[in-house]
Amino acid sequence: MSMRWGMTVPLGGVPLADHAATYAALADAGFTDVWSAEVNGTDGFTPLTLAAAWEPRLRLGTAIAPVFTRGPGLLAMTAAALAEAAPGRFQLGIGASSPVVVGDWNAQDFTEPFARSRDVLRFLKSALAGETVDEQYPTFTVRRFRLERPPAVPPQVMLAALRPRMLRLAAAEADGVILNWLSAADVATALAETKEAGPGFEVAARIFVIPTDDAGYARAVGRRMITSYLTVPAYAAFHRWLGRSQVLAPMWQAWDAGDRKGALAAIPDSLVDELIVHGSPEACRSKVEAYARAGVTVPVIALMPTPELTKGDPLALAGLISALARPV
Repeated sequence: MSMRWGMTVPLGGVPLADHAATYAALADAGFTDVWSAEVNGTDGFTPLTLAAAWEPRLRLGTAIAPVFTRGPGLLAMTAAALAEAAPGRFQLGIGASSPVVVGDWNAQDFTEPFARSRDVLRFLKSALAGETVDEQYPTFTVRRFRLERPPAVPPQVMLAALRPRMLRLAAAEADGVILNWLSAADVATALAETKEAGPGFEVAARIFVIPTDDAGYARAVGRRMITSYLTVPAYAAFHRWLGRSQVLAPMWQAWDAGDRKGALAAIPDSLVDELIVHGSPEACRSKVEAYARAGVTVPVIALMPTPELTKGDPLALAGLISALARPV
C-alpha cells in the first residue's frame, strides 16, 4: 500500500491567498503531497511555491508542466528555484500536454510530442544536475546553458505517459511516470510497459474524485469530463489501446458529427463509474486505495466540485479533507 497520498491544488473555491490553512489541513489529515496541474487555471508552479513556504510537511509535484509552453532554459530555472525553496521535497512532472493547450492557447506548434518530451527530459536531467548543456537535440538546440543556481538536491523528473512508447521512455530515462484518465484496473496494463524501470521508480496517478452520494450528479459531471478529454486524439488512442474502442465508439461518432448531447448520452454509467471515483468520501477513499494496491505509489486526488462544496462552507471542506485522507 502506498505510504504517500496526494491532493491536486489549488482547491476550487478557495483563493490562493487563503491556501495556507488548506495546506495545513491537508498535512494535519495525513496527506503527504500536493500536486499542481497546468491547463487554464493557475500556472503549475505558483501554488507549489506557496506550499513550499507555508507547509514544510508536504511534498510537491507538477502534473504536469508542458514541454512546449516554456523554453527549455526557463523550465529548468523554474524547476531549480522550486527545488531550492523546498530541498528534497519537489518532483518535476513534465509532459506533452495537448494541441488545445499548446497550440490554441499558447500559440506554439504542437509537433512531434514524443520527441519533444524525450529531448526536454534529457535536457532537464543534465541541466538540473548543474551541467553545461551545449546540445543540438532533434527538436531544439541549446547553446552553452548552465544554471547559475543549480539545486543542491536536484528534483526527480517524472514523465507523463499514456501509451507504450512514452511509458517505455519514462521507464528508461525518467525517475517516474505520471498516469492520468485510467481506472484502477487499467494500471497493470500501463505498468506492464515500465518493467525495465530502475529501483525507486515512482508511479503517480491523477484520480478524479467527486465525493457525493448523488450518483446522478456525479455521472453528469463525469460525462462532461469524458467528452472534454477522451475526444482529444491522444486520450482517444490511449483508450483504444486499453480496449475501450467498442464502448466509446458511439460517443466519438456523435462528437465528430457535432452532436454534443448525443455524445453525452452515448456514455454508459459503467464507463463513468470506471474512470471517475464517486460516492461518499469514505467510499471514494476506498476506491483510491485500489489504485495504490495496483501499483500507484503516489495516488493524487483531483477533487471535483459537488453541490456540498460549491456552498463554500470551510467546515465542510475540512471534514471532507479528513474523510479523504490517507488510510492509517
